[in-house]
Amino acid sequence: MSKQTFSTPMLKRMALTGYFGLLVFMPLWLIVLSPSEGLSPLLSVSMFVIPLLFPLPGLVKGNPYTFAWANFIVMIYFLHSLTTLWVSPEERWLAAIELALASLMFFAGTYYSKYKGQELGLGLKKNRKEKNN
Repeated sequence: MSKQTFSTPMLKRMALTGYFGLLVFMPLWLIVLSPSEGLSPLLSVSMFVIPLLFPLPGLVKGNPYTFAWANFIVMIYFLHSLTTLWVSPEERWLAAIELALASLMFFAGTYYSKYKGQELGLGLKKNRKEKNN
C-alpha cells in the first residue's frame, strides 16, 4: 500500500467542498451571473442541479461507493466547463471556477473512495488466475 498524503477525512471535506461548490455555483451562474438567452432559467438550472442531487445522501454519509459513482456525474460539469472555456471567451472565468470545483470533487472523491474503501476492507474481487500468480 502506498503512503497516503491526505487523510480520508480531509479528502472527504475536499470532495464535499467541490460538490457543494458546484451545487451553489451552477444556479448562481445560470440565473444571476450569466443567464442563458436560449434556455429558460428553470430548464437550465434543472439540467445542471438535478444530477447533483442524486448522490447527495450517500456523499453526506461518507459512503465510498457513492463518491466513486458520483464521479460519473461530475464529468458532466467537467466537460461543460471545458467546452465553455473553448467556445465562450466572455464566460471563461465562470468555466474556470466550474472546472476547479469539478476537478476538486473528482480527484478528492476518487482518492477518498479508494482509501476509505481500503480502511473498510472493501475492494474488487480478484479472479483465480491473478491470485495464483
